[in-house]
Amino acid sequence: MAADLTERLLGGDTEPESPAAAPKPARGRKAAWTAVGRFLSMAAMLVALFAALVLIVVPVATGSQSYTILTKSMVQKYPPGTFMVMKPAPFDELKYGDVVTFQLYSGRPDVETHRIVGFGSTQQGEKTLITKGDNNGANDPEPVRAIQVKGKLFYAVPYVGFVANFLGNSDRGTWTVIAAVALIGYGAITVYTSLRKTRKGDEPAAEAA
Repeated sequence: MAADLTERLLGGDTEPESPAAAPKPARGRKAAWTAVGRFLSMAAMLVALFAALVLIVVPVATGSQSYTILTKSMVQKYPPGTFMVMKPAPFDELKYGDVVTFQLYSGRPDVETHRIVGFGSTQQGEKTLITKGDNNGANDPEPVRAIQVKGKLFYAVPYVGFVANFLGNSDRGTWTVIAAVALIGYGAITVYTSLRKTRKGDEPAAEAA
């Protein structure tokens, strides 16, 4: 009995570790992956909400119209596929250097987006714009009248216009509503799911404490 007690005091006979202590690293890795998943989910939600805001909500709220650059006439700053948001502006407030979208011919749907490089007037005294594509060697052949101007550049988003063209210009309004509902719905679901997972994760911690 004395020898057994001596061995215990000297550490000769140690009790085996509890098997419940082994899975701790695995639980740690799982928690880390869960945190990464939540971060990626939140990042995706923020991107979706930002896209909805920039491409849909702001243009609608400001009464702007959206167009897509199709040619290389403005390629230095606005390459083909650039999504252009053009905000209405009083004709008299347009100034040298502004980028404007205008109808090539009054009453026709074809439009062009070029930069103002000067001003002129008709024989009747009507003010006109002289425009030019940044990548073009000469000014546009015809002056632009006030009735032709659709808007002044508000902001531009590179390459997004390709998606708009794929969906079709004639149905862009319908697709805009669908996209807005989808993006906002996705954001709401993501936030709800993330909050629910966070609450579930907090409950076991509270119970353990």
